Parts: sequence; structure tokens; C-alpha cells
Amino acid sequence: MFHPRRRFLKTSVFFSAYMAGQLSQLSLAKAKGDDDLFKSGNGLYSQPWFEDGFLDLAEEIQLAAQDGKQLVIIYEQEGCPYCKELHQVNLKNPAIKKFMQENYRVIQLDIRGSREVTDFEGKTFSEKEFSRKWQVNFTPTLSFFPADPALVLNKKGKEAEAFRLTGFWKVFHFETVLRFVKSGAYKKDTLQDYLNERIKGLKETGKSVKIWD
Repeated sequence: MFHPRRRFLKTSVFFSAYMAGQLSQLSLAKAKGDDDLFKSGNGLYSQPWFEDGFLDLAEEIQLAAQDGKQLVIIYEQEGCPYCKELHQVNLKNPAIKKFMQENYRVIQLDIRGSREVTDFEGKTFSEKEFSRKWQVNFTPTLSFFPADPALVLNKKGKEAEAFRLTGFWKVFHFETVLRFVKSGAYKKDTLQDYLNERIKGLKETGKSVKIWD
């Protein structure tokens, strides 16, 4: 069952929300700079395909499952050089962008932010409080969740996560993590083993592997 706040999106409230969303998208599209990167209203580098809803995580993971995707939360903060590099390098890579859009529902949180987040237990926190609760101290941090909402709902903190990626990783390694989680390999393999097998498999088919680009 979805969050009851959805029921308020009617008549004038619906119109106001719709117009706010349109203006938000317009400002996002125009807020270019810093090497042509997008910036959201809270000053974070962002992507126009990130989800921007009520930040009700129980609802978000169910919506992800309905679309055959997995939920991932990207924690960032204004002025973070590694966050900028994430957007400037990894999220501008066509293969990564396509894979993420097809397989993940992405929510962005500001570890210093004040927006309200409702966790998987139905408790509400500011973004800052939520980040502290989940022990996120470094940006960027990507928190991946299992595809099955039943494995996440009512879980606390890291118990709910499938995998956590901290810091900026090079393109090949970052893409490998996306595949590692989506394939479900995280349930039985280490990331290092999966990485080694992927490199081996690509080389056996004659493909070049640019590990550190």
C-alpha cells in the first residue's frame, strides 16, 4: 500500500505540485555550468532521470520492483569533488547511463539536507539525520537494495542493503559494481572475484579491458 500522502495530489494541490515539478525541471535544465553538469535546487550535481518524489523509501522500493528495477540511494553533498567526478565521468558514460536507467530507480540524498525522508520502518527523519542513522559519512556513497521489497521493508540500517559503494570508482569498476548487484552475484560472490571473472571473460572474447580509465 502506498503512502497516504499520494491521496492529496488532487484538484488544486495536484495542480500546484504539477507546476512546481515543471518549474523544477525547467530550472534543472537551465542550471548548466561546471563543465555542463546539471545542478539541482539544493546545489548538488544531479541527473534529470533521478527520481524526485516524497522520499518515502518503502514506496520507492515498491515502485522500483514494479518496473523490474532495484532501488539505489546516492548520498552526496554540495562542494564534494568526488561527487562532481561521479557525474562528470561515470554518469556521463553512455553505457553506464543506459544500464542505470534500465535497471535502477535512483534517489539522491544530501547528507546535510533538511528534506523529510521516511525510512523502511515508516519513521521520518531529515536527510541529515537519516544519513547519520545509516552511518554515511563520506560522499559519494551508493546504497543498493535487493530487488525483492520483502527483504528490505522493516529492516534497520545496513541490514536492508544489498551492497554499499563508497567513494569515486573508475568507469570499469563502477560499471562492474552495477552488474554485480543487478545480477544477484553479491549474494554468493565477493566483488573482487566477480571483477576478476568479468575481466577474464572479456579478454577471452578478444575485448580490450580498460580497467583504470
